Amino acid sequence: MPEEVTEEEVEVTAEELLLPQDTLLSTGIHIGTRMKTKDMTPFIYRVRPDGLFVLDVKKTDERIRIAAKFLARMEPTKIAAVAARLYGRDPVKKFCEVTGAIPIIGRFTPGSLSNPLYENRIEPDVIIVSDPKADVQAVVEASTMGIPVIALCSTDNYFSNIDFVIPTNNKGRRALAVIYWLLARQIMRERGEVPSDGDISESVDDFEVKLAREE
Repeated sequence: MPEEVTEEEVEVTAEELLLPQDTLLSTGIHIGTRMKTKDMTPFIYRVRPDGLFVLDVKKTDERIRIAAKFLARMEPTKIAAVAARLYGRDPVKKFCEVTGAIPIIGRFTPGSLSNPLYENRIEPDVIIVSDPKADVQAVVEASTMGIPVIALCSTDNYFSNIDFVIPTNNKGRRALAVIYWLLARQIMRERGEVPSDGDISESVDDFEVKLAREE
């Protein structure tokens, strides 16, 4: 799992973040909920006067780098990315187009990972879930099958059956687009398919769900 890549290997300062700190903050990736779980406490920076818990963007950045190092070593078609909620679907779809991973978008069909008789069953070596709550069926099946789970977690998430956490706002439209864009770009950098300081051709806007499709 990503723990094979140590945090010391990817330790960064605010000046070295994957995007400028002001840019990251403007996307809301640090905004959590008014609930804090014990599991997420190490990733929480502070609580705002309105009761919202705020995540530490430096830790989010470090975790994206660690996950990207791990994922870049894997066969792209052995990575699956899951998003049941609307705001995660376009980011996951675009992430998979860029990286070659398998998208599982919308309702997760029971047995997609665990039922050998299901004709559309897939056998990934790792899955990425956009929210452990919304994508709980995928998390449970992956755990049953011994498939590592990387999860985007907000302040209200628990780590049951989760192997590696990327702390982030996992409900915001722009935040999800930015996280998946950063993860895709960093994977491509780690693979050597773009320069170590280069960009992918797709923009964050390309990853963001379009307003016309909101439900």
